[in-house]
Amino acid sequence: MDNVRGFDGDLNAEEIDLGYDEPVVSEPKIEIGTDERRMHVRAYNHWVSLLRGRAYPSIEDLDPANIADFGPHAVLLDFSRGIEDPVIAYLGSALRAECDLDASVTLISQVPSRSLLSRLTDHYLQIIANRAPIGFEAEFVSQRGFNTMYRGILMPFSSDEDTIDFIYGVINWKELVDAETQAQLDAEVQAAVRAVPQRAAATPVWADGPSAEREETGELELTVVANLADQLMLAQQTAAAVRAADTRTRATLYRALGRAHDFAAAADRDPAAYEALLDQAGITLQLRAPMTPIVKLVFGADYDKTRLTEYAAVLGHARRVGVDTGALGEFLDTFEGGIKGVVKAERALRQPAAKPAPDHRATLAKKAVLADVALETGVADGDYVVLLARSNGVGGLQVVAAIGDAALTEKAMRAAG
Repeated sequence: MDNVRGFDGDLNAEEIDLGYDEPVVSEPKIEIGTDERRMHVRAYNHWVSLLRGRAYPSIEDLDPANIADFGPHAVLLDFSRGIEDPVIAYLGSALRAECDLDASVTLISQVPSRSLLSRLTDHYLQIIANRAPIGFEAEFVSQRGFNTMYRGILMPFSSDEDTIDFIYGVINWKELVDAETQAQLDAEVQAAVRAVPQRAAATPVWADGPSAEREETGELELTVVANLADQLMLAQQTAAAVRAADTRTRATLYRALGRAHDFAAAADRDPAAYEALLDQAGITLQLRAPMTPIVKLVFGADYDKTRLTEYAAVLGHARRVGVDTGALGEFLDTFEGGIKGVVKAERALRQPAAKPAPDHRATLAKKAVLADVALETGVADGDYVVLLARSNGVGGLQVVAAIGDAALTEKAMRAAG
């Protein structure tokens, strides 16, 4: 039974029944190694790099035979002649060898039902329906009788920037030993770990902090990065649906922002892994705008800059008011004005406090009186009035008018104060 990561449903780590005949059984959680996790992350990042502002990457930009990293584990399906029985336009050498397929297999209908390749191609119709990448993982008994754990991703491509007529898939796998042998191996590994003498930490500062275990073993560091990368890919997958104009809905956008919010929280817990992901993507950490790198990682650095700024404001406000992990979607649903309302509230909080208006009356009250003039002006005692005067040529002034304009009086008071 596959665990499918689509876009329009709940993408939590729960199994979805796709109609396979295997009985549902209670099994221990599958532990997938770093390479198995990272391969499909790198494949997805490659897909994103080919988007270039389009809903789907162009098939002209994909060269499956020359991708050394994950190309041997890939398959390219061609739907240009219809979706009923797609053509296998490319099949990587490692995947071909694993499934024991020769060059005569050129159509999906020719793929053996219990082969590893069938586990990947079985999902192609979901890509057509979701119009966005789908990741999945599961465990099954292969045609050779081996218990096999696999993890894969399918990504849409287009020849006209609108129609999905190609699907590129990458899958990695690992054959598992039986439960008794695995238990024996686990016990031996644990015994070996306990037998290793503890090494004193070389770093005098924070030696007992979060980085202590990471200093002891590089393997833990790789595992942490892989886990954070997985969470990033989940957020990126949801964001890809937002980038596609034909699938953009408020619910999809809220879901993508929610996963970006959750990823930001995970990045806070492991800043070293987060910085490694930023370096890999060529994105600079911004201390004054900490959410901007997050939304660039999730939605793509080439995404509309106005939208990225708004999304960063939403994440910043969510952090400011303490929105819990997994709760941003509900927060946006109940916030007056939705995203626009949150952005407005966050920008208002960022505005510097307005300086208090100076008290011109108090300032003028301290000034020395230059002269007392007996003149009927009609203003109340203590109020101010503008007097217009001219020089008399012998050092005096001749008042010719009292101007009762309130705005002019206020302006004169500011100038005098």
